[in-house]
Amino acid sequence: MRNVVLILIGLNVLMFFLQSIEGFTEAFLLFSPEVGQRPWILVTSMFLHGSTMHLFGNMFALFIFGLILEKLVGSERFLAIYMLSGIIAGLVSSNFYTSALGASGAVFGILGALAAMRPKMMVWVYGVPMPMAVAAGFWLFLDIAGVFFPTNVANIAHIVGLAFGVAVGLYFHKPEPKQKNDKTLSDEEFDEWEKSWF
Repeated sequence: MRNVVLILIGLNVLMFFLQSIEGFTEAFLLFSPEVGQRPWILVTSMFLHGSTMHLFGNMFALFIFGLILEKLVGSERFLAIYMLSGIIAGLVSSNFYTSALGASGAVFGILGALAAMRPKMMVWVYGVPMPMAVAAGFWLFLDIAGVFFPTNVANIAHIVGLAFGVAVGLYFHKPEPKQKNDKTLSDEEFDEWEKSWF
């Protein structure tokens, strides 16, 4: 299985077009009182979006960060991280919101996993370059603030997805390979350099 990211993006876009059918969104979104009777809505709601911008934001993040993570862990593990992040985020957030939809919980799971596996990887956030771990902390701060100052966003789903992703990322974490031209010294190399010069 390859190119899971592109398949997921395609499914999200397809589902968004199907949402133009009357009653489609209501039938498949996450409606908290019915999770026990219709548990599959934990999955279907992950492929629905409230607007074009909502869809674009999630798919853009999925494309950029998803391709990196899929390359790191493989397609099958990537798909497992994505789906479990979304399902767990939806399950927890169903205790706080009457209804919800969107891939944000799953996408934040991807962000969390990358932050744990490649914490020093530089990314741009609102035009500012920062390490992936710092970016994840920044997004977490925004969502915690959003819990206390609601903006019609399921911030708790973001937080849960991010936390699950970090946990999984730590489990799969492998040290970043040292580049051939990397001039950074390890602690041992630095100690040797310090002894030789001082």
